[in-house]
Amino acid sequence: MSRLLSCLTATLLSASLLAGCATSQNNISPLASLARLDTTAPERRSLDIQHWQTRHASTVLFVPAPELPMLDIRLTFAAGSSQDGPQPGLASLTNALLDQGTTDKSADQIALGLENLGAQLSSGSYRDMGIVSLRTLSDPALSEPALQLLTEVIGQPAFRPRDIERLKNQLQAGFEHQQKDPSTLANQALFADLYGNHPYAHPSAGTPDSIRAITRDQLQDFYRRHYSAGNLHIALVGDLDRARAEQIAERISQALPQGDAVAAVAQPITPAASQRHIDFDSSQTHILLAQLALERGHPDYPALYLANQILGGSGFGSRLMEEVREKRGLTYGIYSMLNPMQAPGPFMISVQTRAELSQATLELVQQLLRDFVEYGPTADELATSKREILGSFPLSAASNSAIVGQLGAIGFYGLPLSWQDDFIRAIEQLDLATVKAAIQRHLHPDALTLITLGPQVEQLPLPAAVERSAQPTGARH
Repeated sequence: MSRLLSCLTATLLSASLLAGCATSQNNISPLASLARLDTTAPERRSLDIQHWQTRHASTVLFVPAPELPMLDIRLTFAAGSSQDGPQPGLASLTNALLDQGTTDKSADQIALGLENLGAQLSSGSYRDMGIVSLRTLSDPALSEPALQLLTEVIGQPAFRPRDIERLKNQLQAGFEHQQKDPSTLANQALFADLYGNHPYAHPSAGTPDSIRAITRDQLQDFYRRHYSAGNLHIALVGDLDRARAEQIAERISQALPQGDAVAAVAQPITPAASQRHIDFDSSQTHILLAQLALERGHPDYPALYLANQILGGSGFGSRLMEEVREKRGLTYGIYSMLNPMQAPGPFMISVQTRAELSQATLELVQQLLRDFVEYGPTADELATSKREILGSFPLSAASNSAIVGQLGAIGFYGLPLSWQDDFIRAIEQLDLATVKAAIQRHLHPDALTLITLGPQVEQLPLPAAVERSAQPTGARH
């Protein structure tokens, strides 16, 4: 299955699971739980981020990392599906075609060249951005030809008619698969209802009709406008000095069409509360509850991030998982997600349950959210979530690929260079009153957009909660 088709069939939003095993007081596992760790924050890597602009107006963020003989490059363009205009899928198809052939090389020649160099080239298209990434060894004998391939891919895409038709056919096959995937259908309906006429509303991959209508001229025009030097943020991490980093950044920037940054996406209109049911033949019902929350860089993000982890973002141990799965057995998993974007992104709760218990499950989740907004987290929940976040956050700088991803986000969203350290300090300083105030500013349980997808069946009452007794290590999961 091609990269494009794989991206099509993925769900639109995903939750990171922070799973753990229960530990009894009298049977201590060799792997101590986070609850038994002291409150001292682990050592973290402060990044020496250097920042400048190329002669062609591309912004650059660079972190020297001489520990490994590697070079990671991430190119982030304001070229996501929010820039599609009246042609949904235009951004995604343009991005997918970049590595399908240049004016001098076929897709097979590009792939073989990268394989011979031990280099990896990847690309992706999302709502806010289009991305092209390169990972190569830093030895100039290998990195130079890899960089040459990169500049050809981003600077000389051919958009051959046969490649366009081939990818369009793959997309159409993906659309057929989507019609059988309840998770994708529910997510698409949610974004349509949540965002209305806003550019975030339509599927990033487009629709069968919109993809069929896209022309080669439209693809070339989108490329020239959105894959321009002035619309680019370059992130560099690896075994190289500042002079070499500047040379690489100039080389990349010069290879692109020259142009200015595109305008930021418009602000969405907050929708009124709504509920929609979609009939789908299955034994399960998918339930989504969502509202617009906040954008990247909002000062309340740390508090709301922590609150989301407590409510349902941390998987096992979260309040939703405890009440809905552990006490009542209504689902295998329930998660809450916070997805800030260039414009306010969604806060969402996702659960899948037996169709005959869907109404009871929905009402329970709504009540749990109301209670969380009214009363906020407990002191124990706050302390535990802080330890988990502070313990896991150093992983965001544990590898060059993780760092280059951080730099790409910092550059694209215009975050301060100290964003990582600022976030950690903010988490450390949060108290119950601050978190509760942020929750009540941004989460509104009576103004949700609701989607249920499943069969119409007679409903059963909510099962009674069963309090779990202490279990020996490993028995819970």
